[in-house]
Amino acid sequence: MGQQEQVARSLAGAVSEGISASLAPVDAELERRYPGDPGTRQPVHTVYVPGEVFAADTIRSWGDKAIAALDEHAPDAATFARAVGLSDELAEPVYDRVRAKLEREPIEDLRVDFEDGYKGKDEDQDAARAARLIAEAYENGTAAPYMGIRMKCMESPVRDRGIRTLDVFLSGLMEAGGLPDGLVLTLPKVTYTEQVTAMVRLVEEFEKARDLDAGRIGFEIQVETSQSILAADGTAAVARMIDAAEGRATGLHYGTFDYSACLGVSAAYQASDHPAADHAKAVMQVAAAGTGVRVSDGSTNVLPVGTTAHVHEAWKLHYDLTRRALARAYYQGWDMHPAHIPTRYAAVFAFYREGFEAAAKRLSAYANQVDGDVMDEPATAKALSGYLLRGLDCGALDIAEVARLTGLTRADLEGFSSPRRAALTASAQ
Repeated sequence: MGQQEQVARSLAGAVSEGISASLAPVDAELERRYPGDPGTRQPVHTVYVPGEVFAADTIRSWGDKAIAALDEHAPDAATFARAVGLSDELAEPVYDRVRAKLEREPIEDLRVDFEDGYKGKDEDQDAARAARLIAEAYENGTAAPYMGIRMKCMESPVRDRGIRTLDVFLSGLMEAGGLPDGLVLTLPKVTYTEQVTAMVRLVEEFEKARDLDAGRIGFEIQVETSQSILAADGTAAVARMIDAAEGRATGLHYGTFDYSACLGVSAAYQASDHPAADHAKAVMQVAAAGTGVRVSDGSTNVLPVGTTAHVHEAWKLHYDLTRRALARAYYQGWDMHPAHIPTRYAAVFAFYREGFEAAAKRLSAYANQVDGDVMDEPATAKALSGYLLRGLDCGALDIAEVARLTGLTRADLEGFSSPRRAALTASAQ
């Protein structure tokens, strides 16, 4: 070996040590505030079902109605592809996967609604019944991966009712055997940070009352008012809300119609692609980045019902809005009707299948340090692996085809995507 070149230095080691010591609080704060992706599956949608109509067969019923909509209005792949704008290449594989998904797992995330959609007469009984049915669904294997309730908000006219419903629901789950892993709670119409703090105190008290681990219960924050985006002092209130949740916030959900109405958008223009909606979601996205809190788009109120011509028109609208959201990294949205589900899955599956081969080859080249026409960095490898994992989670991709093109296992993908995800998988094995 040749003689090593002498390296000149001017600073004593104490300088580096002193800087590190001074930045130690910042290091700790970065770790606390920005832990990264939680490493869990994110559902592609959330379905809201009024509390008084939620039943043991709701998930299967939605799947059957979605299949019936396909049978009536798009009985073959070519018809469905023409309706939504799928390419000939993707028509058959996407259509087949959509039908299989509707049979196997029609809903990924279900929220029993006790807020705007609730018209029941006995909320205590409906909340208790929801708890019993959800517990039974997890017990017998018919549950969606994620299930829970949307309570009433923390505003004074409905605050006590919301607190009582949450107590009845969670207590019912505990009596039935405990809180399921897929439990999700939604706090709507959050306007002030103090309302998030109140929700934290509420679930803390429940955890104490039921001897649960501290931090066991998380919740989503629903963004439906202008004040949750821009506070009176001109700051982004939603960022402070995430902090106020003390690590319990799991998601930020955009409420298309309440938020639009709050800004004075007329009913005909209230949609998830309105400039006001884009601004709100962009603020939510930046506020949540790196925190582990996921962002969800809202819904469309144009229902795929009636004549085939109208159903196809509504399907095309929903498909395009879903694809638009995915391109903007909003990987979740709301579905309001069973006939929305076919286009939700079609848009999601097409999104992942269109870019699958290119993403797989780029990740393989990065993993094997092969030079190509794109110079990828660790951050891009993280995005590529996350893309493939999302496709696997929802059923757009199969692990065999991903492994064939990447030469990587799922554990490898998780290692690139998120240390937390990799750790969760390792601990489960």
